[in-house]
Amino acid sequence: MRNHMAAGWFYSPSQIRRYLLSRPTSLRPPRNARAGNPIRILRQLDRHQWLMFVVGWMGWMWDAFDFFTVSLTITEIAKDFGVKNSDVSWGLTVTLMLRSVGALIFGSISDRYGRKWPMIFNLGLFIILELASGFCKTLPQFLGVRSLYGIAMGGLFGPAAATALEDLPYEARGLLSGLFEQGYAIGYLLAAIFYRALVPTTSHGWRSLFWFGAGPPILIIIFRLMLPETNYFQVTKVEREARHKADILAAGGTESKSNSLRAFWRESSKALKQNWVLLIYMVVLMTGFNSCSHGSQDFYPTFLKDTVRMSATKTTVITVVGQIGALLGGTTIGYLSSVTGRRLTMMWAAVAGAAIVPAYVLPRDLSLIASVFFEQFFVGGIWGPIPVHLIELSPPALRSLIIGLTYQLGNLASSASATIQGVIGERYPLPPAANGTKRFAYGKVIGIFMGAVWVYLLLFLFLGPEMSQEEREVEAEAAMQFERLRAQGVSLAEIGASRAKGQDLAELEMEFGHRNAKGDHEKGLVVEHVEG
Repeated sequence: MRNHMAAGWFYSPSQIRRYLLSRPTSLRPPRNARAGNPIRILRQLDRHQWLMFVVGWMGWMWDAFDFFTVSLTITEIAKDFGVKNSDVSWGLTVTLMLRSVGALIFGSISDRYGRKWPMIFNLGLFIILELASGFCKTLPQFLGVRSLYGIAMGGLFGPAAATALEDLPYEARGLLSGLFEQGYAIGYLLAAIFYRALVPTTSHGWRSLFWFGAGPPILIIIFRLMLPETNYFQVTKVEREARHKADILAAGGTESKSNSLRAFWRESSKALKQNWVLLIYMVVLMTGFNSCSHGSQDFYPTFLKDTVRMSATKTTVITVVGQIGALLGGTTIGYLSSVTGRRLTMMWAAVAGAAIVPAYVLPRDLSLIASVFFEQFFVGGIWGPIPVHLIELSPPALRSLIIGLTYQLGNLASSASATIQGVIGERYPLPPAANGTKRFAYGKVIGIFMGAVWVYLLLFLFLGPEMSQEEREVEAEAAMQFERLRAQGVSLAEIGASRAKGQDLAELEMEFGHRNAKGDHEKGLVVEHVEG
């Protein structure tokens, strides 16, 4: 991709100046941009594409559910273990810190061997670690288990996003990218609902929420086992290995079983060498995005229960309304990003989200419902284009690794968000509640934190690259040609082998069209002969 951030763009002041001067003009939407009918767009998907999207979305949704079981039960866990809220918030921090380890391990495996089995393995870890979380007797045990969960959680995002999105028609990727990302909001919403259903009403309290969270991944694993590897990966794997084999034979070498691994490492090292500056930018950008979501959500239930003194029911209602807003915002703004451009759409969401911050933390009654809805609309909205934006920026040879690793390294950099809010908030005590419970000004800290994050995002979105409209049109045409070839009966292996030879998909489509026409003609002659 001509991302304008290749490894040499910063070698001279003139190159840096040229790049920076191109940032405002790169935000200009295409003159012929027009919103496609979302229903028409979704009708383009076939059965395979829908199933792959749904199973990837479900995996990501339950990833979020399991993460927010801690966020929603901080006060209950702190009371059970006899520690401060900020001590328990380390359960969120260590999870976020170790997600990059999982992304590195399982992203590499996913790009080398496929998306399917890394996703299944991580879902299996969810089952074990959620059960173990509910059986912890001390805070150190709990933090240890949540650290391991962070590795599993980080390992899932890349394979799940690739599974859901990479086989889609190009025109549908913006809309469904927003819907995929809001699997996170649905996971949070479900966690809030089951928090209210299980934690205040069962004898095991917060533990019952973790035990419940271990069940649904079994069903998602069964669902994923019934589906194949993604078409994109199968074609890419054949293309990579065929190109490497041709190079080996041209150099006078011989085939070996290690060719596949060597092909992967050669493509990977080349992609890293050419795009390392871009990858650093992606990590910096994802630091802001993760700070935005975690800074606005992780400690907010504690703010509602501790500072505002909301009941469990009211806390659940506000949380659910907020995640409905995030779902609608992510889907809407993800769709709009296909029309007005990824960066411009997300920058608009950052400005709107910043404007709503005071209303997000100042009220002390149920009027928070409206402000939470709209703040989370733009939190979810700015995230909506991110999965497809990361895919468009990432080198194809390392798609799953780069998507997952840059996302999770951003999580690592932002991992202390909840702990920072908890520790600083405890420096600003409020008058105790009627029953003597301590209260702290968590709202003040959340507001200042979020104001800074929105400005950070606005700045780095402006400075960054994105795929141009011309490149999107080329990508869209290639995706349509790919689907037409499949409809003509061309195998994924044939497509990959042809691409390895440098054959254009249009030429390949024409070649197989002639082949099918010739076959139909010969079949017709045979029929005429038999009938005669």
